[in-house]
Amino acid sequence: MATANHIKSLLQSHVTGDNEKFITIAMQVAAHEARQGHSKLANELKQLIDQAKSQKNRNSNLLLLVPSKKELDGILEVSQPKINLADLTFSEKQIDTFKRIIKEYKQQNKLRNHNLEPRRKLLLIGPPGTGKTATASALANELKLPLFTIRLDGLITKFMGETATKLRHVFDAIRTTRGLYFFDEFDAIGSDRMSPNDVGEIRRVLNSFLQFLEQDDSDSVIVAATNYKKLLDPALFRRFDDVLNYDLPTQCQVKALVENKLAHFHLSMPDKAWKKIEEVSNGLSHAEITRACEDAAKWMVLEGKDSVSSQNIVDMLEDRKKAKSNV
Repeated sequence: MATANHIKSLLQSHVTGDNEKFITIAMQVAAHEARQGHSKLANELKQLIDQAKSQKNRNSNLLLLVPSKKELDGILEVSQPKINLADLTFSEKQIDTFKRIIKEYKQQNKLRNHNLEPRRKLLLIGPPGTGKTATASALANELKLPLFTIRLDGLITKFMGETATKLRHVFDAIRTTRGLYFFDEFDAIGSDRMSPNDVGEIRRVLNSFLQFLEQDDSDSVIVAATNYKKLLDPALFRRFDDVLNYDLPTQCQVKALVENKLAHFHLSMPDKAWKKIEEVSNGLSHAEITRACEDAAKWMVLEGKDSVSSQNIVDMLEDRKKAKSNV
């Protein structure tokens, strides 16, 4: 087995965040085990080290994608999502729209040869928990693009003119660094300019956004999401290529959502049980139903059961409903 010095050095390199040293020492441990005749353990360690190197390279490459402008510090967060659109539950209209977006984006050169632009600017509207954020992640994954999330707390400031300047830097990044740029809680900068609560600074920010969006001819995808359609300025809607509305799941979508989430857990129920699940799910969002399924799966694992029961799912859904009613 590894020597005490190896273990000590591994812990020290982990605490200090020295990944290079950590991997070097791990390789020494694998070589030590091989010399001791523990070939199976040595091979397992080498496989884990290879995985760690691969993950390190992916993370390093991802960090290189972040635009280096100091002005973007605290505004852009980058990630590489692994969620697929097939993992989510959508209406047929939404699915058709996503297929069209993906096809147009992947064949954008063919379109541009005919002076046509692919769909790149999407507005997602709907209640919380209906899958807007997950959609942005899944689209980024399907298009093989890094996901850049715009942090509104870093973008919006109290100083006159500063927010619009920061917004310009974001659109500069959109132009120079290809990716999917996600504006969540978009109503914070897209609110109606005619609103009686409007203030001059926000009006200027919205005007800047409209101008930047109109002028954008980059290869990036821009996705904005909001829970509050009525707060948005009417001028925004015609600036986006597609406006997608999200609603609470239908009964058919509830079944698909539960089956999808619990696909790896033995799930077999009669129609009567499904009707009860659909009934209890009424009024819950996709996110709330998903969490209820996860709770049911965890209960099954911890109790040592062989399958997830319909009653357990119903119980977890009812817990979610009670929690929602108490908010």
